[in-house]
Amino acid sequence: MTPAHYPDGVADDKPDEATEAPLSGSALRRGARLASIPAGFAARTTWGIGKRMVGVPAAAVLTDVQRRTADQVFSVLGQLKGGAMKFGQALSVFEAALPEEIAAPYREALTKLQDSAPTMGPATVRRVMAAEFGSDWEAQFPDFEIKAAAAASIGQVHHSWYLPEPGSEPVEVAVKLQYPGAAAALQSDLRQIARLARLFGTFAPGIDVKSLVAEMQKRVVEELDYSLEAEAQAAFAEGFADDPVIVIPRPLAHTEHALVSEWLPGDRSLADVANDESQEERNRLAEAFVRFLFTGPSRVGLLHADPHPGNFRVLPDGRLGVVDFGAVARLPDGLPSVIGPLLRAATEDDYETVLVGLRGEGFIRPGTDIDVNVLARYIGPLAEPVKSETFAFSRDWLRGQSQRITSPGTEGMSTALKLNIPPSYLMIYRVWSGGVAMLSQLGATAHFRQIVAESLPGFAEPKQ
Repeated sequence: MTPAHYPDGVADDKPDEATEAPLSGSALRRGARLASIPAGFAARTTWGIGKRMVGVPAAAVLTDVQRRTADQVFSVLGQLKGGAMKFGQALSVFEAALPEEIAAPYREALTKLQDSAPTMGPATVRRVMAAEFGSDWEAQFPDFEIKAAAAASIGQVHHSWYLPEPGSEPVEVAVKLQYPGAAAALQSDLRQIARLARLFGTFAPGIDVKSLVAEMQKRVVEELDYSLEAEAQAAFAEGFADDPVIVIPRPLAHTEHALVSEWLPGDRSLADVANDESQEERNRLAEAFVRFLFTGPSRVGLLHADPHPGNFRVLPDGRLGVVDFGAVARLPDGLPSVIGPLLRAATEDDYETVLVGLRGEGFIRPGTDIDVNVLARYIGPLAEPVKSETFAFSRDWLRGQSQRITSPGTEGMSTALKLNIPPSYLMIYRVWSGGVAMLSQLGATAHFRQIVAESLPGFAEPKQ
């Protein structure tokens, strides 16, 4: 909310209300809590050294340190919400790339950040609804559930019924409310996390935390304006209206800080699928997810830019529902036309064509020399998912790719340093990287080459 809604920019729940305002607290206090994560990690590491000196096995010490750290990460990032929780959500997608001895203790804790967190108290919810929809909002929203159905980084969702017009039939809806003080907290948290990027890297090796936070900072303004989100969601809903597998809830009303959308039944996300469902079900939903990502730009001119499992819901009828359109990449002409032919060339081991194409698109800076055989060894494994009719994503495969590219002193690392991601491709790269991480979490085996051939212009076309 703006200062016009709340003089101090922060909700002021009554003292007897059990739930704290999610984004309450000064920037100094929030910064101190964020700083406690690397500080706590350092302290536990020192403790671990002491344990090893008295004979405790190293593996046992490491496991205990990592588990305790995971608990702290969830506690701090989840309770702070704002940019802290948003960072945690982004990090949770990439846990599949971490070494198993580090990833395992974090997995459960970070995954929780994708769907859950402390919520606004009832008094704050009522004040927010009144500020956004007027003092008589309860007449427009009969059977509004004060208890949140879901909580995320900068807002929470309530189940309700909605009367579009007086006397009209009520519609079952999800009401998304932005936390009071979200803008200030989000920006402050991301600045603090950026300063701590190197320290976060000590327990998240292989993840470019600095670049991840920089991109999140660029998207802040758009994500805070629910009017922009409603516009993007409406476009997706129209573009996928007749899709047999993908469901996009239509937005019905919005303000800058509130969004009313059709209700999606079911309470399972792709995070639940990764842990509980059969291989067949994981494969089926993975294919639906990939089709959504690849066809969105051509159908809608937009790319959903927040691919974490909590944003993809499994409906009771088996279809895949998609939510949260605050972060999108605008691609009015679809994906860049060169991607398809260059990816096809990579699958055919034609790296001379790949080299020329990458240089033309700005992925290789002028004056930078890269041996074509070195480029082939770097890109070849990354093109594996579309070389054969089916491909099995796994944590082991992704972990191997990450280590191959990010390990200091390796050919992969030196090659990566010679490559550049042009600004026009940055969001695409991040989305595809996050998508691959999700597929690896799912352990999905599917016909990805066929999906790419059907969805990516130029990939299926034979060379002239």
